[in-house]
Amino acid sequence: MSITVNHLTKLYGTQKALDSISFKAEKGKITGFLGPNGAGKSTTMKITTGYIGLSSGTVLVNGVDVSKEPLKVKKLTGYLPENNPLYLEMYVKEYLGFIASSYGMKNKHARVEEMIEMCGLEREQHKKIGALSKGYRQRVGLAQALIHDPEVLILDEPTSGLDPNQLVEIRKVVKEASKDKTVILSTHIMQEVEALCDKVVIIDKGRIVADDEVGNLKAMKKDMISYKVDFEEEIDVSVFEEVGLSASKGDGNSYKISAKDDPRKLIMKLVGEKELPLINISKEEQSLEGIFQELTKGK
Repeated sequence: MSITVNHLTKLYGTQKALDSISFKAEKGKITGFLGPNGAGKSTTMKITTGYIGLSSGTVLVNGVDVSKEPLKVKKLTGYLPENNPLYLEMYVKEYLGFIASSYGMKNKHARVEEMIEMCGLEREQHKKIGALSKGYRQRVGLAQALIHDPEVLILDEPTSGLDPNQLVEIRKVVKEASKDKTVILSTHIMQEVEALCDKVVIIDKGRIVADDEVGNLKAMKKDMISYKVDFEEEIDVSVFEEVGLSASKGDGNSYKISAKDDPRKLIMKLVGEKELPLINISKEEQSLEGIFQELTKGK
């Protein structure tokens, strides 16, 4: 079981939302699908689940071509969209029973009970969905995605709006589900990626900019030594670039300074020569968030 995306392109008029992207997600692994807002994540997920068409390329879900057999792909797939559309006037248990019936499930009552327990909806099952908090609506959305025991699970921002305790519970459900399924998970929470994902695909402006295991991504620029440098006032980054240091501005008057060799001597030399109002300098450990920002900052 796997998802294979090959040279996928999506056009909206003259705008190219996806530009010949290719990647693969495998069974038993959670693939994190990351990117800034508008990068093409949701478009890719909608095409993969057969909800919208593609312009060119192919998407295979367990060997089934989405363009040729979209209904078959939908039967194979559990999908939680970003906006989590639900029937707000329906009761939780009623809604899950309705979804189970739409898949023609024979054991729907037992499966609904199982999903209610798995997703922590016991106390909410007799409430109308419209009366639930956003966190519990997310749980209902996850339950409907899992109810027919799909071979493929595609989750677009599944933990949006959850409190810390709910986060832990939903992560546990997703991790357990991934043991025998192909899972693609989109999120903006880097801690979630590190906690859940085996592999990461990063998309920016409709193109894949990284596709690797989490550990490999974090080690991709270990040859660069970086320091966080804080000043009392804003500094022109060209001051550092003139002497061969890589520099980028962070929050406030904070800067990330990088070089292949330890840059501290050069930094301190510049501080003295230029009379820069230095406050603090500290070494930065390479993080997935830093990698993401560097790959998507749009140089």
